[in-house]
Amino acid sequence: MTRLQIALDTCCMEDALRPLAQAEPHIDIIECGTVLIIAEGLRAVREIRALYPDKTILADVRIAEAGAKISRMCFEAGASWVSCVAGASLTTIEQVVKVAKEYNGEVQVELGETYDADRARAWAQLGVKHVIVKRSRDLEAAGTLTWSDKDIERVKELADMGFTITVTGGIKHGELEVFKGAPIGVVIAGRTIVNADDPAESAKALQAEIHSIK
Repeated sequence: MTRLQIALDTCCMEDALRPLAQAEPHIDIIECGTVLIIAEGLRAVREIRALYPDKTILADVRIAEAGAKISRMCFEAGASWVSCVAGASLTTIEQVVKVAKEYNGEVQVELGETYDADRARAWAQLGVKHVIVKRSRDLEAAGTLTWSDKDIERVKELADMGFTITVTGGIKHGELEVFKGAPIGVVIAGRTIVNADDPAESAKALQAEIHSIK
C-alpha cells in the first residue's frame, strides 16, 4: 500500500498545525520537516505527537553524525521514524538503527544526487527500512530537473534490496503518473498540501492519484 506523507516545513508551529488539522484525515504519515525542527526544535514532534497519538511521525533531522544522541532525542520526543543523510558514515547509521530498535522505530536514508548501490546494500544489512529518492528542491524550483527513467530504475533497484521507497521533491497534482507500476511505498507532498486553499481537498486528490498509479 502506498502511503501519503505531509511535509511540514514551515517556519512556525501555527503555520504547520493549521493545514495539518484540515488534511490529517487523508494523511498517513506526518513529517516534522527540517525547517520546522530548526525553527521550533523537537517541541514540534512532541506537540504533533500529543495531537495525533496514532499517526506515524517522521522527525526529518537528516542525521549526519552524533547518530545515537540525536536519534534518541527524536524518539523520546515521540518520533516513529528518523532520517539520515546518505553521506553519514556506516558507523553513524548503525548507531541510529540500534537506537531505533529500542523504541520500535525505523530509519530512512535520504539519497542525494549521487547513488552508490553497494552503500545502499550496506544500509539494508544494518537494518535501514526506508530510502528517499528525491528531486532536489532547489533544482525543482529552478525548473531544471524533472523525474526521469533513471529515477524509476533507481526506485526499482532499491525496492529489490528490500527498502520501502519514498519519493519527494515538489510533488504536484498530476505528476504521479510517471510512477505508475513502480514500487513506491510513500509519496511526500509539502507545499502542494500546506499552501493549498483547501489542504483537505488537496490531500484527498493526491490520495486518489496514489490509488490510480498502483
